[in-house]
Parts: sequence; structure tokens; C-alpha cells
Amino acid sequence: MGGILNNCEGSISLLKEIISYKPKFLTWLPLSHSYEHTVQFVQIAIGAEVYYAESIDKLIKNMGECSPDIMTAVPRFYQNLYQKINSTFNKATGFKKSLINKMLYLGEKVLTNQKLTFFEKVQNTICEKIVRKKIKAQFGGSLKAFISGGGALDKEVGVFLNSIGLPTLQGYGLTETSPVVSCNPIKDIRIDTVGPAFSGNEVKIADDGEILVKGENVMLGYWNKKEETEKVLKDGWLYTGDIGHFENGYLKITDRKKDILITPGGDNISPVKIENDLLKIEYVEQALVYGDNKPYLIAILVLNNNESNVSDENISKEIETINKNLSKIEKIKKFFVIKDQFTIENGLMTPTLKLKRYKIIEKYKSEIEKLY
Repeated sequence: MGGILNNCEGSISLLKEIISYKPKFLTWLPLSHSYEHTVQFVQIAIGAEVYYAESIDKLIKNMGECSPDIMTAVPRFYQNLYQKINSTFNKATGFKKSLINKMLYLGEKVLTNQKLTFFEKVQNTICEKIVRKKIKAQFGGSLKAFISGGGALDKEVGVFLNSIGLPTLQGYGLTETSPVVSCNPIKDIRIDTVGPAFSGNEVKIADDGEILVKGENVMLGYWNKKEETEKVLKDGWLYTGDIGHFENGYLKITDRKKDILITPGGDNISPVKIENDLLKIEYVEQALVYGDNKPYLIAILVLNNNESNVSDENISKEIETINKNLSKIEKIKKFFVIKDQFTIENGLMTPTLKLKRYKIIEKYKSEIEKLY
């Protein structure tokens, strides 16, 4: 319980800069998950109004109905949001299109603390009143911040959402840390980081780049699992399995130890980075990159329901475009499309919508082997 209270203290400090009185939360993650479990205690501590979403599919509709100030969610939600809004933007033409492009350009400059000229400040004010205000209204009109946790938020997605007037703060944590370790503050968002560490816990980087955490928020151990506990808890430090470094006091995560693919030549590849690129293809709903100890990488793709008839040739062209920005060993050489989505119900995703890689690879083992 001390770990959760420690998290509450850090969360209240973070939220004080965003809201002042009885904030409204819209919640949808499973209440038993450590992320949402702790959020519930934070909500009680600050006297929040709490609304529970009907389902994942109705989240945006529910936002319009309850006008939340704060919403905590996982990266997959923000990825879907990015795809939907960006798809609408791509259909715009003429003056409307140029206004959207200007909003995105100026929004990114503001986010990255670049100085605006007098004329750009005027343009940004116009964008705020004409475009961003309408976008905010679709989400209830009261949103002060989205908070992203439970996985890595793609930088392009984070920059996009912040640029269109939907402040998105990326945080970091694990179930073993109650669960929050760090989060971006609203006044200084550095979107490709997970922010400074919460007060009450200490973070340092091991010689091999692994992130280590120590503090009241760190667990005492795994229940009745002494050997597993001793592997991750050493001298009070939790070995997270994540790789990262600090940039001016902000923690930046670069890889996950156990998710790294190793080529026959000994090179390390992060599949998550490539998967995030694949998810930017408009009709790709889910993606898994495979190739541990294999001569090249392949991808398993799930298309969204409206685009099930997309040809392999079109997909190949999109992948080829992505490959141009990847190194030789990171390029996707082959792929196959599956009909069934990865879900919590079929055991192929965690409650925070992260892929259960081992289970997916095991299920599609025969299809994978055909590509080598």
C-alpha cells in the first residue's frame, strides 16, 4: 500500500499543474490492472468525478458525453486516434488543407520550444480558434491532458496529438513499481521521453543501459517466488528489463531487453520501432515483427475491418516506403496477413493492449516458417 500512496503523492504533484478543482476522469482500462488500480486511488485522493466508458469502441462517444478533464490510456488508443484524425485531415483540400498543415507545423514548433515570429503567433491564434477548438469539442471540450502509459508512445503520434491541441503526457512504469516511475509535466512536455522521475523514487542507468529503480514504490518481491525475485531485486534496486538513458533530467527509453531481436550476425534490432512504422499505414490495425536469429525480418499484419480487401501489392508498396528509412538489417522482406485480431479475449494481448509475442509466434509458427 505504501507504494500506491507514494504514486498518489507523485500524481497529485503532476495534476496540480493541470487542474484545480474536482476533475472529471473517463476510465476504461480493467480496474484490476496495476495502472488503473492506482489511478483509482489518485481519483479518490483528489476528489475526482469518475465516469466509466461503455467499451473501447465507444470511448470517443463517451468523451463527448461526459467532457473529461483527464484521461489515462495506453499507446494503442492514441495510435488509433492518430489514424482516425489523420485520415480525416488527408481528405481535406484547398484552404482547409493549408490551415491544417499550418496548425501542425506551428503546433510542433510550440511543443519543441522554438520561437515563433510575430506573424506565426497570429497564425497560431487563428489555428487555435478555428481548428483546435473544434477538435477539442469532439472530445467534450474540457480535456486538459491525455496521459499515456503501459507501453511506448510513438513520437510521431505524440507530436501530432499535442500539435492539434490534445496535450498528451507520456509516463513510464511497471507493475513492480506500483506502477509509475516517471511522467512528463504539462508545462514542459518532451514527447520522446517519459519525463523526470516522481519524487520518492530514485532512477539510475546500469553499465549495460538497463534502467534501475529504487524507492518506496518498488515491490518487496514476487509472491512465493524467491528465485524470480532475486533475479530482479538486487541491493534494493529493481532491474526493469528496459534500456534507456537520461537527457537533461528526463528519462528516455530506447529498448526492451527481452523484446530485442538478435540477428545471426549479432546485431540488435528493436521490433517495436518498426511495428510503430507499420501501424502508420492507414489500413493496418496491428503488426508484429519477427526475425530473432533469422536471416531477415518478416511481419504479421492485421488489417482493419473496412480494408480487408487490400491487395498484397498495395501492402508491399507501403512496406517498401517504410523500408527506405530503415537500415539494411531492419528492412521487412516478407509479410503475411491474418484475419483474426490480437485481443485480450484470445490471449494474444495483455490488459494494456501489448502484444504477447511468444504466444502469437507460437500460434502462427507454421505460417512464419514458410517465409524462410
